[in-house]
Amino acid sequence: MSTVTVALAGIHGHGRSHLSRLLRASESQDSPVSLVGVCDRVPPHAPLSTPRGAVAYDSELEALLERTGADIVLIATPIHTHLPLTRVALAHGCHLLLEKPPTGSFAEFEELRAAVRERGAACQIGFQSLGSTAIPVMRGLVANGEIGEVRAVSGQGTWVRTSRYFERADWAGRRRLDGHDVVDGVLTNPFAHAVATALAVAGAGEAPASGIELELFRAHDIESDDTSCLRLRTAAGVPVTVAGTLCAAADTSPEVTVHGSAGTLTLAYKRDTLTLRRPGREPVTTEYHSVDLLENLTAHLRSGEPLLCPPDSVTGFMSVLDAVRRAPEPRPVPLAHQRVLSQEGGIRRIVTGVDTTVAESARRGALFSEVGAPWATRRVLPHPDGAEGSALAEYNDGGGVDTRLSPRPYLHPVRTRGGVVVSEQLPEDHPHHLGVGLAIASVSEVNFWGGRTFVRDRGPMLLADHGRQDHLAWLREEDTVLAQELSWLSPGGRELLREERGWVAHDVEPTAWALELVTRLRNTSGEELVIGSPATKGRPGAGYGGFFWRAPISTRAPRCFGPGIVGEGALHGSTAGWLAMASACGRWTLCFHQPGPKRDPWFLRATEYPGVGTALAWEHPLRLAAGGELRRDLLVLVCDGAPDTDTLSGLVERLTPQGSEALTVGS
Repeated sequence: MSTVTVALAGIHGHGRSHLSRLLRASESQDSPVSLVGVCDRVPPHAPLSTPRGAVAYDSELEALLERTGADIVLIATPIHTHLPLTRVALAHGCHLLLEKPPTGSFAEFEELRAAVRERGAACQIGFQSLGSTAIPVMRGLVANGEIGEVRAVSGQGTWVRTSRYFERADWAGRRRLDGHDVVDGVLTNPFAHAVATALAVAGAGEAPASGIELELFRAHDIESDDTSCLRLRTAAGVPVTVAGTLCAAADTSPEVTVHGSAGTLTLAYKRDTLTLRRPGREPVTTEYHSVDLLENLTAHLRSGEPLLCPPDSVTGFMSVLDAVRRAPEPRPVPLAHQRVLSQEGGIRRIVTGVDTTVAESARRGALFSEVGAPWATRRVLPHPDGAEGSALAEYNDGGGVDTRLSPRPYLHPVRTRGGVVVSEQLPEDHPHHLGVGLAIASVSEVNFWGGRTFVRDRGPMLLADHGRQDHLAWLREEDTVLAQELSWLSPGGRELLREERGWVAHDVEPTAWALELVTRLRNTSGEELVIGSPATKGRPGAGYGGFFWRAPISTRAPRCFGPGIVGEGALHGSTAGWLAMASACGRWTLCFHQPGPKRDPWFLRATEYPGVGTALAWEHPLRLAAGGELRRDLLVLVCDGAPDTDTLSGLVERLTPQGSEALTVGS
């Protein structure tokens, strides 16, 4: 292959920079690249040409490729068009350079990868920062022990963007557009390079990420986030934290830093500089260069040069994007914590102290709420012994949850004392699974579980029957206790139940703590309520509804065991004294225990997805008379590592329920 011909899809917006570069590259007869066609719904202002001839234009990519027979299609169109245009290009035998992010969801990303593999095409994803020649040097220095043992990886960036930035395209500042995911958030677009590069240098770019913690905020009047941070842990247990804002007091060059026990390595990826800092020595900064991704793709096609950014290399990033996509709506930054300036370039918003907050988040590997940002505070359960570190559990009011998911309060993330996240919210497999809380599939035909409703003889159906749990008042907010009053409302706003719920953190030992969930539900509807489940409507084994804990999904199913019982099948539906779920990697274990003489059957899923709950209506409906009360208590040991059966049995015996006292004090 002597000259590689290129068709560009998208010539406006960010596509303009690609167009200029391709026109320059096509000027020389010796260039290995030749622009032969462009595609956009809006035609170029004037006909395009190069010394090699006219550049074809068409509003449809398929027609353009039939005319030009291009070897490569460079796609720089809005994110929700990437997958369909990729399919068109592949159908014409083309190779691909696809702007970042490649797709708007992880499911679409998997479709894209499968399509590329099936066609045997070369595909490069446009994370230009991953073309930096500093990255392999950085990895080599880390591998050689130049900064000691790797303790953390961080990314950070502060930019100034006005309201005009979000007016540049119809998808800008949006989470969804015309029913399509676009996920235009600060971590998934402007600082997507920081996320992808941090994961790459942490050795986590090619694996799906789990246990992702997010704090998403918006100061501008937009749908998506403009000030956010994330934290996750790699398979090796290394924490990766990235923080960024578009509401800064000053622009700074984004950086990715590897923190070691004997120094740091910082990559300023926009400048391609790498700085080595070690105690007692002067910092050493070295300049590198970036390999153009189109040139690399061309070299791959001509001589077999390895691709710098194939789809598999951004799997970790796409896990982050999908977590942002599924997360509740970003929290607005109160006006009291903003400076609002009217400028020629639009409305500028500066979030109070955000420049320092972003820097501290990266330096400490902490979330915004953990570094004390006044606009990022949230209710939490702290370490019961007063130890420092991330909160053990964070409270979410469920206010931003879609109506079809049955909005309700829940805890997420819940962490071990070592900081490992052991809960999940809004997962792709069951978006209505919300961390740790109380959810019931049917209360007199009102769905307080979320998602589809099981209808006898018809199966699961999406109905307009979703209720919600509204917070009314805090009964206690002190030390390690959160107690609240809730109203369970039908779709029409009628109250069916009034609840008092307590969340209590218990100190157990240095590697374990216990979360207690206690509820007192009172029927306020004025008539008998019938609590049911899919099992009571003809689906055996699906008696879910009660306390429910959704754990993080992994590539391998967790181990499940109890006192003298092993396996999902044996524990599901049992009333074992306790039930343990342990991650396959051995990093965390959850042990569930219902104190008291009466136990509801356990609802357990491990192979399909990791989740544990109690079943109020396992086989038969539970009837609650008008004015009647239902009380339940659950204790969950949250452990680092993989304690054995004897250890867990001993810890369970030491647990003393306190939830009822928490509610009594607040009543």
